[in-house]
Amino acid sequence: MVISGASALSVRVFASSQSWIESDAVDQCHRVAALDGMRHVAGMPDLHPGKGAPIGAAMLSSVLYPFLVGSDIGCGIAVFPIKLKRPNLERLAARFPDLDRALTPDDELWPDEIPADHPESLGTVGRGNHFVELARVDEVMQEGRVGKGDLVLIVHSGSRGLGESILRAHTEVHGAGPAADPAAYLEAHDQAVRWGSLNRRLMAERVAHALGAATAEPIVDECHNFVEVRDGLYLHRKGAARGIGNDVLVAGTRGTPSYLVAGHAGAEANFSVAHGAGRKMSRSDALRRNKAKHTVTELRRTAVGSLVVCGDRQLLFEEAPTAYKRIEQVIGDLVAHELATPVAVTIPLVTYKTRDR
Repeated sequence: MVISGASALSVRVFASSQSWIESDAVDQCHRVAALDGMRHVAGMPDLHPGKGAPIGAAMLSSVLYPFLVGSDIGCGIAVFPIKLKRPNLERLAARFPDLDRALTPDDELWPDEIPADHPESLGTVGRGNHFVELARVDEVMQEGRVGKGDLVLIVHSGSRGLGESILRAHTEVHGAGPAADPAAYLEAHDQAVRWGSLNRRLMAERVAHALGAATAEPIVDECHNFVEVRDGLYLHRKGAARGIGNDVLVAGTRGTPSYLVAGHAGAEANFSVAHGAGRKMSRSDALRRNKAKHTVTELRRTAVGSLVVCGDRQLLFEEAPTAYKRIEQVIGDLVAHELATPVAVTIPLVTYKTRDR
């Protein structure tokens, strides 16, 4: 659907009439479109409201706005092939390492040549919608990337406290205004993006090591919270992944499939694709509704038979699959608007949110 704003600038949401798109999210797109220098706002089919700016959007501007990227700079999803013999889900779930505990120089998996100013949370998953998941490839539409029955580790996390400190340093002085020194912001931003990628790789290594396996190089490692300089303009992505000639893992929920897609989005979509199912309920609504509907025990084993490792009861309710949109609808919209083509489908086996207590 094409939505014209009050200004001459354009907003386009790539979703069908059957998709769950909240009016608040569309309103946020309009407010962003009215910012000085904004050229075009593209909303993905997983669009939903964020804190001051929409999540699931790609925003092109001649002015750099750090608040449009948010605090978790470099957040993204990586997919690592992994080989395990006869996986037993209960045993594997019990062997997942404590990804709330940061790596230290004494750890066996501590990487070489880490600068002294490394984030204290290195190798941790964080909270919210972040996760590490052992999944099985259930269907293959395009040969070459993965095979049916292959196992993969899907890691969704970012730069942790580093990105937050970068945004806070800006907002304490400039609020939601533009970057006073774009080059300085981009230098810090790029460091956070690198840390986010390293963090995902370290968590994959930690999990594989704990499961008695080894990981290969990732077949996908794409950010969905970052800014790209493109043709002299700033392309802000908040909950949207680069989608031009590359593969992206569009995450479902811990109880639904995820989709590996080949992105081929054009300028109208700001060369971007969705990053996941997108929230359908706020965290407070999900907590209230799911506490009335489900028990903790029910939420620890999903409808697809997978296990959830999560010692935080509130997080279990907030992140229940029903809190999210239907991933099939999101993928259908990407296909219908010719932004992406499905490559493979994965089914969760074990999803780690935070350690059991």
